[in-house]
Amino acid sequence: MFLFSLVYNIVLILLSVLLLPVIILALIIVPKFRAGFWKKLGFYGSSKLDNKKDTIFFHAVSVGEVNAIEALVKKTRESFPDSNIVLSTTTKTGQEIANKKLSSTVDAITYFPFDYFFSVLSFLNTYKPNRIIIAETEIWPDFVYLAKKLNIPVYIVNGRLSPHSYNGYKRFSFFFKPVLSQYAGIFMQTKGDMERILEVGANPDITRAMGNLKFDIAPTMNGNDITKLAIELQLNGKKMIAAASTHKGEDEIVLDAYKKVKEEFPDVKLLLAPRHPERYDAVENLLKESGFSYGRRSKKDTFANNDILMLDTMGELMKMFSVCHLAFIGGSFSTTGGHNPLEANIWGKPVLSGSCVFNFKDIYEYLTKTKAAKISNTPDELAQDMKKLLSDKKYYAQACLDTQKIFDENKGAVKFVINELKK
Repeated sequence: MFLFSLVYNIVLILLSVLLLPVIILALIIVPKFRAGFWKKLGFYGSSKLDNKKDTIFFHAVSVGEVNAIEALVKKTRESFPDSNIVLSTTTKTGQEIANKKLSSTVDAITYFPFDYFFSVLSFLNTYKPNRIIIAETEIWPDFVYLAKKLNIPVYIVNGRLSPHSYNGYKRFSFFFKPVLSQYAGIFMQTKGDMERILEVGANPDITRAMGNLKFDIAPTMNGNDITKLAIELQLNGKKMIAAASTHKGEDEIVLDAYKKVKEEFPDVKLLLAPRHPERYDAVENLLKESGFSYGRRSKKDTFANNDILMLDTMGELMKMFSVCHLAFIGGSFSTTGGHNPLEANIWGKPVLSGSCVFNFKDIYEYLTKTKAAKISNTPDELAQDMKKLLSDKKYYAQACLDTQKIFDENKGAVKFVINELKK
């Protein structure tokens, strides 16, 4: 593994030198690229942790991963009250959500290092973790190699490897196999994920299926909180469709479906939540052209005088699902591969998606056996499926019950990881 790491570092540094003009340009013109740049490079300063305590380190790339491990981090604090807990992210939005949701739970929130040996060593020497838990399938050769050299066990938790991604990983299994051998535990969401990572080269002795952490997320709002949110949005008893994490090209599909729905259900409202903040202005232009009255959440607009609200704030999407009637999950009428439907299902709300959901293939296969989720193969079908969930009370009630049943049957991933840490 030493020779592997040496070659890897030489190639990585040479590529960085070749791409230096592009990197400098990105630092100048792309604000989100600058976020945490110097820390990622290894300039962490002092950690201010209690060095007499063990340190448990979590890494979650961005918003989705932070949301996924929130319950696990909180349970870890409860189970290991005398340990330091450090959380890192890669993205600026991940930092924002981490600070919003977990700043009172963890002892430090920082940025994950670039995978240069000097950046990784700086990180490990600064925070001195005793155990490292990486959410989902984040594979960084130098990081895991150097951690193992320092006798720090590294675990992948909530790992997933979609059939689509598997093909690329399998093609480079000669690269991934020695890296995967460095982990102390590889815990994948489903049996399918586990079988695929084993085919890539994971050690079967330390690879297991653990379930999905998102099945262990408890709703963070009670009935009174949900009522207050509905009042704040001024829904006034109206039904609302939440179109979440939409990508370029999907907003038009959603607006067209909404137009058809409004013909039969004139009082229904729409919450439109673009996936990427840089698209807010472009989506607003679409709303202007749509003919619908609209507002922006960041401006404290409500549904009182608007058909549509664009959710252009960070960290609020999860709670918005609590007041919707149904949710459309974006990235599924594009080539993105979909996003996690469980974030809406957790509130007992049925989900509609386009047919491109390879990122969550196993979850959708499970959900669509019930009425908790349905694949709408075409934009016209999406409009019809929305109408069915709005008009068929018996069908809708069963769909809501199915979402609750799925969570009841699949809890336990947090307990699995805690038990592994206790070992």
